Amino acid sequence: MGKTQPACQRVMKVPGVGLMTATYFVASVGNGQQFHSAKQFAAWLGLVPREFSSGGKQRLGRISKRGERYFRYLLVHGARAVAAVIERHKDNMPWLYRLLNKKAYNVAVVAQANKTARILWSMLVHHTEYRTLSAV
Repeated sequence: MGKTQPACQRVMKVPGVGLMTATYFVASVGNGQQFHSAKQFAAWLGLVPREFSSGGKQRLGRISKRGERYFRYLLVHGARAVAAVIERHKDNMPWLYRLLNKKAYNVAVVAQANKTARILWSMLVHHTEYRTLSAV
């Protein structure tokens, strides 16, 4: 399924997304139209922080871990692989490199997984190819 389906081939070009992640993504999400935005898709995966707000003050906690557990697992491990490469090749993803230097390692990895999930949803819904930062 993965190597022959065009959607799987497109999303496999994203760093940190391999054959297993791509096939699971396309099989579980379908066409992605059930989500109104990439943010809603990331929330469905449980990759967004829980919010504790009171009196106009917003406090963000840890990730909610609700939703698709296995897909979140695949995305986080793909993000770990990307983070390991970024430490050697700083120019590929300057956003992640700065985050790795500023935040805890696991916080940066989950942030990368969140970003990857949003990119995957956008690529699936809009039928676009992956563009690197230098191509944007």
